[in-house]
Amino acid sequence: MGLSKTIWTNPTEFLRNQQPENPVLFFSPPVVQATARRFLEGFPGLVTYAVKSNPGEEVVENLVAAGVNGFDCASPFEIDLIRRLAPDAAIHYNNPVRSRVEIEHAVKRKVMSYSVDSASELAKLIEMVPSAGVEISVRFKLPVAGAAYNFGAKFGATEDVAVELLRTVAAAGYIASITFHPGTQCTDPNAWGSYIREAAVIAHNAGVRIARLNVGGGFPNHRALGVLPQLEAIFATIDRVTTESFGEARPALVCEPGRGLCGDAFAVAAKVKALRDGAHVFLNDGIYGSLLEFSQIGIIDRIDVLDPQGQRRSGALQGHIVFGPTCDSVDRLPGDVPLPVDIEEGDYVVFQGMGAYSTVTNSRFNGFGELGRCTALSLKL
Repeated sequence: MGLSKTIWTNPTEFLRNQQPENPVLFFSPPVVQATARRFLEGFPGLVTYAVKSNPGEEVVENLVAAGVNGFDCASPFEIDLIRRLAPDAAIHYNNPVRSRVEIEHAVKRKVMSYSVDSASELAKLIEMVPSAGVEISVRFKLPVAGAAYNFGAKFGATEDVAVELLRTVAAAGYIASITFHPGTQCTDPNAWGSYIREAAVIAHNAGVRIARLNVGGGFPNHRALGVLPQLEAIFATIDRVTTESFGEARPALVCEPGRGLCGDAFAVAAKVKALRDGAHVFLNDGIYGSLLEFSQIGIIDRIDVLDPQGQRRSGALQGHIVFGPTCDSVDRLPGDVPLPVDIEEGDYVVFQGMGAYSTVTNSRFNGFGELGRCTALSLKL
């Protein structure tokens, strides 16, 4: 379902007037543009958007309007999306494993930047991608620190392998760079510092002066009450440690936030289907719908409950067992969810900070998962 043409003042106005039966995703263009400007003004290098986190056309269009002109794509679908919506934007194909058909597609679409973390995948790139003006970034990994989960469990070369890959990239005539990913929802600036120092060691041991250092994604969005993302502290750490580690050989910097750019521009409202004997709350959205990430990196506790007239429930908070709508016992939000004791059937539970990985992982299992989509000037209730 596409965005409704009506622009609402906030989610409360929509819920009070429309009384939706299905869950609703609210998008705020002013929020995503303000977040983009925060990155563009604060990060000391090129800001690119990780399309996988939310490939909605409205997101891409608003990021472009705010000044973002680079995109990290992980598939031919995402490459085609960006070439259609932002034809002149830089595309970084930073999924380190690709089929030959996918590589061929990227070459035809004039993709000029790739990442790699293995000799076998690098050999395919050398075979198929002309070297003139093309960047290949070697992706390495460290033990996870300060992140919600470990991206290095799937991608990233060890230091010794990264050194050999970087030498091979340079010898083959490509623009040699390095990239890493500190892990999703990373709140510790020092995680970036550790990776940057290791990148300098890899470049030194390889005897290669790298053109760019891509410090990955991992930038957090606002998921916990009272814990605001310290983006400026992260930017400052990246800037300082890059100069300290590389000195005169300091590379240009690139970042590729996904949730950090889009996460706070969306909210989800789920309706209370039932209160089972006062013990269990059943919602019309859940783990098989737009709330999948809760089972992976923990629940967002920026939650409000509104009655059907749009009034906020004000009862004392109490832990509740909360289930989604499907006929599957796995469809449960983690832990005990703090909800007002006066919550009732027909109320709306509004989760803030829901822009990342909420639409792309919706499975439609059991026939549930139809998600309304609305534009709101503000997400404040």
